[in-house]
Amino acid sequence: MPRTKEQFEEMRNATREKIHSAAMQLFVHRGFGSTTVQDIADTAGISVGLLYRHFKTKDQLFNELVAFAMEGLERNIRFFESDQSPAKLLVQFVDEIYTDMINGEELAHLLILINQSLLAGAAADSKQNEEILQVNFRLLDSTTQLIRKGQQLGEFRPGDAKEMAFLFYGSIHGLAQMKVLLKSSFVMPSPSTLTAFLLKERK
Repeated sequence: MPRTKEQFEEMRNATREKIHSAAMQLFVHRGFGSTTVQDIADTAGISVGLLYRHFKTKDQLFNELVAFAMEGLERNIRFFESDQSPAKLLVQFVDEIYTDMINGEELAHLLILINQSLLAGAAADSKQNEEILQVNFRLLDSTTQLIRKGQQLGEFRPGDAKEMAFLFYGSIHGLAQMKVLLKSSFVMPSPSTLTAFLLKERK
Protein backbone atom coordinates (compact mmCIF):
# COMPACT_ATOMS: atom_id res chain seq x y z
CA MET A 1 0.00 0.00 0.00
CA PRO A 2 1.48 3.40 -0.94
CA ARG A 3 2.22 5.83 1.86
CA THR A 4 -0.19 8.66 2.53
CA LYS A 5 0.76 12.34 2.42
CA GLU A 6 0.63 12.40 6.22
CA GLN A 7 3.02 9.45 6.48
CA PHE A 8 5.50 11.14 4.15
CA GLU A 9 5.30 14.30 6.27
CA GLU A 10 5.92 12.29 9.43
CA MET A 11 8.97 10.66 7.85
CA ARG A 12 10.25 14.02 6.65
CA ASN A 13 9.88 15.56 10.11
CA ALA A 14 11.55 12.56 11.75
CA THR A 15 14.52 12.88 9.40
CA ARG A 16 14.85 16.62 10.09
CA GLU A 17 14.82 15.92 13.82
CA LYS A 18 17.62 13.36 13.37
CA ILE A 19 19.64 15.91 11.40
CA HIS A 20 19.00 18.65 13.98
CA SER A 21 20.04 16.40 16.86
CA ALA A 22 23.18 15.16 15.12
CA ALA A 23 24.25 18.61 13.95
CA MET A 24 23.71 20.21 17.34
CA GLN A 25 25.75 17.53 19.08
CA LEU A 26 28.62 17.86 16.59
CA PHE A 27 28.61 21.67 16.44
CA VAL A 28 28.80 21.84 20.24
CA HIS A 29 31.49 19.19 20.74
CA ARG A 30 33.63 19.75 17.63
CA GLY A 31 32.77 23.29 16.59
CA PHE A 32 31.14 24.51 13.40
CA GLY A 33 34.32 24.65 11.36
CA SER A 34 35.48 21.15 12.29
CA THR A 35 32.15 19.51 11.50
CA THR A 36 31.55 18.27 7.95
CA VAL A 37 28.28 17.47 6.22
CA GLN A 38 29.47 13.85 6.06
CA ASP A 39 29.95 13.86 9.85
CA ILE A 40 26.39 15.08 10.35
CA ALA A 41 24.96 12.51 7.93
CA ASP A 42 26.91 9.66 9.57
CA THR A 43 25.81 10.68 13.08
CA ALA A 44 22.19 11.00 11.94
CA GLY A 45 22.37 7.60 10.24
CA ILE A 46 21.38 8.92 6.81
CA SER A 47 23.06 9.51 3.46
CA VAL A 48 24.63 12.83 2.51
CA GLY A 49 22.22 13.01 -0.40
CA LEU A 50 19.23 12.78 1.92
CA LEU A 51 20.70 15.47 4.15
CA TYR A 52 21.08 17.79 1.15
CA ARG A 53 17.42 17.23 0.29
CA HIS A 54 16.60 18.93 3.60
CA PHE A 55 19.41 21.50 3.83
CA LYS A 56 21.35 22.97 0.91
CA THR A 57 24.34 23.99 3.05
CA LYS A 58 25.83 23.46 6.50
CA ASP A 59 25.31 27.17 7.18
CA GLN A 60 21.59 26.85 6.46
CA LEU A 61 21.35 24.00 8.96
CA PHE A 62 23.29 25.93 11.60
CA ASN A 63 21.16 29.03 11.09
CA GLU A 64 17.96 27.02 11.46
CA LEU A 65 19.18 25.63 14.78
CA VAL A 66 20.04 29.12 16.00
CA ALA A 67 16.63 30.40 14.87
CA PHE A 68 15.03 27.62 16.92
CA ALA A 69 17.02 28.73 19.97
CA MET A 70 15.95 32.34 19.40
CA GLU A 71 12.29 31.29 19.41
CA GLY A 72 12.87 29.93 22.91
CA LEU A 73 14.36 33.25 24.04
CA GLU A 74 11.37 35.11 22.60
CA ARG A 75 9.03 32.86 24.58
CA ASN A 76 10.97 33.64 27.75
CA ILE A 77 10.60 37.38 27.13
CA ARG A 78 6.83 37.08 26.74
CA PHE A 79 6.69 34.89 29.84
CA PHE A 80 8.53 37.46 31.98
CA GLU A 81 6.32 40.27 30.73
CA SER A 82 3.13 38.65 32.01
CA ASP A 83 1.22 40.03 35.01
CA GLN A 84 1.92 37.17 37.42
CA SER A 85 3.98 37.45 40.60
CA PRO A 86 7.67 37.97 39.71
CA ALA A 87 8.71 35.37 42.28
CA LYS A 88 6.25 32.83 40.85
CA LEU A 89 7.45 33.49 37.29
CA LEU A 90 11.10 33.13 38.24
CA VAL A 91 10.55 29.94 40.22
CA GLN A 92 8.61 28.38 37.33
CA PHE A 93 11.32 29.42 34.84
CA VAL A 94 14.13 27.99 36.99
CA ASP A 95 12.19 24.77 37.59
CA GLU A 96 11.91 24.31 33.81
CA ILE A 97 15.63 24.98 33.34
CA TYR A 98 16.47 22.50 36.09
CA THR A 99 14.25 19.81 34.57
CA ASP A 100 15.68 20.36 31.08
CA MET A 101 19.28 20.25 32.34
CA ILE A 102 18.93 17.03 34.34
CA ASN A 103 16.87 15.20 31.72
CA GLY A 104 18.89 15.89 28.58
CA GLU A 105 21.41 18.02 26.74
CA GLU A 106 19.22 20.02 24.37
CA LEU A 107 19.03 23.18 26.49
CA ALA A 108 22.76 23.17 27.20
CA HIS A 109 23.48 22.60 23.51
CA LEU A 110 21.17 25.42 22.42
CA LEU A 111 22.80 27.90 24.82
CA ILE A 112 26.29 26.93 23.63
CA LEU A 113 25.16 27.10 20.00
CA ILE A 114 24.00 30.70 20.46
CA ASN A 115 27.35 31.59 22.03
CA GLN A 116 29.22 29.92 19.16
CA SER A 117 27.25 31.90 16.62
CA LEU A 118 28.11 35.20 18.33
CA LEU A 119 31.67 34.60 19.53
CA ALA A 120 33.14 32.46 16.76
CA GLY A 121 31.20 33.93 13.87
CA ALA A 122 30.18 30.39 13.00
CA ALA A 123 27.17 31.39 10.95
CA ALA A 124 27.62 33.34 7.76
CA ASP A 125 24.38 35.22 8.40
CA SER A 126 25.49 38.47 10.06
CA LYS A 127 21.88 39.69 10.08
CA GLN A 128 20.90 36.70 12.20
CA ASN A 129 23.76 37.41 14.61
CA GLU A 130 22.48 40.96 15.04
CA GLU A 131 19.00 39.56 15.74
CA ILE A 132 20.47 37.20 18.36
CA LEU A 133 22.15 40.12 20.10
CA GLN A 134 18.94 42.14 20.10
CA VAL A 135 16.89 39.24 21.49
CA ASN A 136 19.49 38.68 24.23
CA PHE A 137 19.42 42.37 25.16
CA ARG A 138 15.62 42.28 25.30
CA LEU A 139 15.70 39.17 27.50
CA LEU A 140 18.15 40.83 29.87
CA ASP A 141 15.99 43.95 29.95
CA SER A 142 12.76 42.01 30.63
CA THR A 143 14.52 40.05 33.40
CA THR A 144 15.88 43.27 34.90
CA GLN A 145 12.37 44.74 34.91
CA LEU A 146 11.02 41.55 36.50
CA ILE A 147 13.61 41.76 39.28
CA ARG A 148 12.84 45.44 39.91
CA LYS A 149 9.14 44.67 40.13
CA GLY A 150 9.87 41.80 42.51
CA GLN A 151 11.99 44.10 44.68
CA GLN A 152 9.20 46.67 44.82
CA LEU A 153 6.77 43.95 45.92
CA GLY A 154 9.20 42.70 48.55
CA GLU A 155 9.66 39.31 46.86
CA PHE A 156 13.28 39.77 45.76
CA ARG A 157 16.42 40.76 47.63
CA PRO A 158 17.67 44.36 47.29
CA GLY A 159 20.47 45.14 44.87
CA ASP A 160 21.21 46.36 41.37
CA ALA A 161 18.57 44.60 39.25
CA LYS A 162 20.67 44.68 36.08
CA GLU A 163 23.69 43.18 37.81
CA MET A 164 21.49 40.45 39.27
CA ALA A 165 20.05 39.67 35.82
CA PHE A 166 23.56 39.35 34.37
CA LEU A 167 24.63 37.08 37.22
CA PHE A 168 21.53 34.93 36.75
CA TYR A 169 22.14 34.29 33.05
CA GLY A 170 25.89 34.04 33.53
CA SER A 171 25.24 31.18 35.95
CA ILE A 172 22.93 29.38 33.54
CA HIS A 173 25.30 29.69 30.58
CA GLY A 174 28.22 28.58 32.74
CA LEU A 175 26.29 25.53 33.91
CA ALA A 176 25.50 24.65 30.29
CA GLN A 177 29.23 24.68 29.47
CA MET A 178 30.03 22.56 32.55
CA LYS A 179 27.33 20.02 31.68
CA VAL A 180 28.82 19.45 28.24
CA LEU A 181 32.41 19.32 29.52
CA LEU A 182 31.89 17.19 32.66
CA LYS A 183 29.25 14.85 31.21
CA SER A 184 28.23 12.26 33.84
CA SER A 185 30.24 14.04 36.57
CA PHE A 186 28.11 17.18 36.24
CA VAL A 187 25.87 18.08 39.17
CA MET A 188 23.02 20.49 38.49
CA PRO A 189 22.39 22.91 41.39
CA SER A 190 18.88 22.78 42.80
CA PRO A 191 16.31 25.44 41.85
CA SER A 192 16.52 26.90 45.37
CA THR A 193 20.30 27.30 45.01
CA LEU A 194 19.92 29.02 41.63
CA THR A 195 17.43 31.54 43.02
CA ALA A 196 18.97 32.02 46.50
CA PHE A 197 20.65 35.33 45.61
CA LEU A 198 17.40 36.68 44.14
CA LEU A 199 14.49 35.52 46.26
CA LYS A 200 13.94 36.63 49.83
CA GLU A 201 13.70 33.84 52.37
CA ARG A 202 10.16 33.21 53.47
CA LYS A 203 9.64 33.60 57.19
